Amino acid sequence: MCQFLKNLFKKKEYVKENNPMKKFLIVGLGNIGEKYENTRHNIGFKILDFFAKQEALTFETQKLGDVTTYKLKGRTFILLKPNTYMNLSGKAVLYWLTKEKIPIENLLVITDDLNLPFGSIRLKTKGSDGGHNGLKDIQEKLNTTKYNRFRFGISNAFSKGKQVDYVLSNWTDEEIKSLNERLDKSLELIKSFVLSGVNDTMSKFNGK
Repeated sequence: MCQFLKNLFKKKEYVKENNPMKKFLIVGLGNIGEKYENTRHNIGFKILDFFAKQEALTFETQKLGDVTTYKLKGRTFILLKPNTYMNLSGKAVLYWLTKEKIPIENLLVITDDLNLPFGSIRLKTKGSDGGHNGLKDIQEKLNTTKYNRFRFGISNAFSKGKQVDYVLSNWTDEEIKSLNERLDKSLELIKSFVLSGVNDTMSKFNGK
């Protein structure tokens, strides 16, 4: 093969490998530290930890978060668990979008949602922060409410004035029994988002 063709081939392979439309940033929201590990507010971390376990991936601590990469059918999933604590999640999201040159339409943020029944899953392409501090910071740092978010229902079974205690408390025994099946479904949703797109995924999974 002549040098020209070799260089052309290398260039095409580079472009193919580094095509930003083939890269996706999947962010699970949560708080770092053992005391938060099994709390409702950390469902974003829990879903990404489940993803990593199922696919034999290992997270590495890098700038502003724990990161691992997964490839499937020509797509690259960059899984991020910010280590900035929930209230500063946007800093990590913006850094990794910029570093990896990922378009905002390829961002998926996984968060807990008090307004959905336990285990219910819903994908949205935009929306308000709904009082969620992690989403609020992401909105401020990205300067937009138009980014994909995967909302996992944790229900609102708390007394008046006890919201903070509720989201920062551990799952009940009954919830834990159902959680693995919901984690499986969550993993399917993430892969569908990357492979099939947001609209098909919303049709297939919302409310399921």
